[in-house]
Amino acid sequence: MSTKMELARLSTGDIAYRYDKSIVVFFKGKRKVLSTSVYNGGYHEEFSAVFNHDGTRGAGMPCELLADTYVEHMRLVAQRLGLNPDTVTGMGTAAHMENVSIKSLSYEDLTVTAIVTGGIETNGGRVGDPAEYFKKLEKPDRPGTINIILALDTDMPPGTMARALVTCTEAKTAAIQELMEGSHYSNGLATGSGTDQTILIANPESPLYLDGAGKHSKLGELIGQAVMAAVKEALDRQSGLNAVSQHDLLRRLQRFGVTETSVWSDYQAMAKNTGLRKPLFLEQLYALKNDDTLVSYGVLYIHLYDEYLWGLLRWEEIQPVAERLLRIMADHCGVTASAIAWTADNGVMEALGQLLALAVQAALVVKDGEPV
Repeated sequence: MSTKMELARLSTGDIAYRYDKSIVVFFKGKRKVLSTSVYNGGYHEEFSAVFNHDGTRGAGMPCELLADTYVEHMRLVAQRLGLNPDTVTGMGTAAHMENVSIKSLSYEDLTVTAIVTGGIETNGGRVGDPAEYFKKLEKPDRPGTINIILALDTDMPPGTMARALVTCTEAKTAAIQELMEGSHYSNGLATGSGTDQTILIANPESPLYLDGAGKHSKLGELIGQAVMAAVKEALDRQSGLNAVSQHDLLRRLQRFGVTETSVWSDYQAMAKNTGLRKPLFLEQLYALKNDDTLVSYGVLYIHLYDEYLWGLLRWEEIQPVAERLLRIMADHCGVTASAIAWTADNGVMEALGQLLALAVQAALVVKDGEPV
């Protein structure tokens, strides 16, 4: 059974506790709240607390609903947390509260605190990706993935809170873009998950009153820096998404459908009846996918293709450069680039998969059906 625990004491005097698989921020005084949650979402001035709740039944297990609808479920969660369900708003997630990141930044009398949990390893997506969810008059029952509680120790009008929400969202997206994480629903880069949620808290009891939260304001700067740092740390803690894990050519290629399985298929087609055992193939592939030279030239190749997909470069511009990059990578691996066939409409990213398969083949000598 979890024990109630003080997690952070905010500059507003509010206290964040972590207990019962949740993080709850209890308000010391009157607060303005702007929430994207379907449970008591919108703008409010009468709330006593906000919370973030891990809805999973255990590590690696799906989320649990306590009622027929998500809203009723969250009301029951609020009651279990000892809260009045009518005077709080909350977010659900599959991220663990132990992996929370808290970042605070200050400038003169202003303090901004971001409390973030997150992971986009299963439903990270890019805005505009193909979607299926459309239910009239019903609310989604899927929990949020990147959840942000943003405490702003200043008073401000509701419109500025809305602008702060925009800045917060931009910061979250910027953090994900800097990690170059791919979407699970298209070949684009992720901009968040399909179920992200944010709760903003402003302090009407503060003598400080600000009306700007955009990128030209100090408040916007602090929001951007605090949220970016907290999102990156939370993603690292929850799912190991960081610079080290992204130094992996196969991980970068995954959004284009190039995976261990596809490279193994390419290898089988090339090697035919060599009898190579898959574990030995994977051992060599794992060494190649983290090779400094391959990763460096590989990400240049991928970004070049991204520029083509975004309409910033023409095929006639990128083709000779892409071919040159392929030759450099092929020479590094001791294989022939001319063995790789690709066109603008088919196989541009698959070419890197073929290159990896050829590199494995070149690295392994097989005699009488056994690798040596």
